[in-house]
Amino acid sequence: MADFFDHLTDKHIAFVEKQPMFFVATANSEGRINLSPKGYDAFRVLSPSRVAYLDLGGSGNETHAHLTADGRITVMFCAFEQPALIFRIYGRGMPVLPQDEGWDELAAHFEILPGTRQIFDIAVESAQTSCGWGVPMMEHVRDRETLQKAHKQPSAEEWLAKAAGRIESIDGLPTRPTTRHFDEEIKVDGAR
Repeated sequence: MADFFDHLTDKHIAFVEKQPMFFVATANSEGRINLSPKGYDAFRVLSPSRVAYLDLGGSGNETHAHLTADGRITVMFCAFEQPALIFRIYGRGMPVLPQDEGWDELAAHFEILPGTRQIFDIAVESAQTSCGWGVPMMEHVRDRETLQKAHKQPSAEEWLAKAAGRIESIDGLPTRPTTRHFDEEIKVDGAR
């Protein structure tokens, strides 16, 4: 049986903080629905009604395009250990890029990783728990290093040029590229 909440409780927050991965779903009024798995230590609960996650460059920028066009987002966590649980956060989000007002306040909550593109700031509208009894038991071995290694290889100029080339979603919705590259000196506990 599912239970709904209008904010995150202390129990929800403790559950979220233990999970090594989460899933993000967004959509525009038309076109594809995007569903992406996320790893690393990239999710933060800022308050019972506000969460955020650090986004690294990847194969596309669908979440950015959808949130700019529509704003709706669902974030799902599921326990791969005991006790079973699925936890969803429903909200409205917006991308905050390094050149945007509000970046410094959000970035202070994260370790800025190689390839950091933006932070998604999400206002929680509701949350839901459900049993999760159909989710398999699995063990988290380690985070993959490949994505961060790939982002360390190009020069700052090459990385920014590549980011600037990805300015629309797969359905042709616009996105804004980051104009700031984070080198290895900028990634210590969000401090610069």
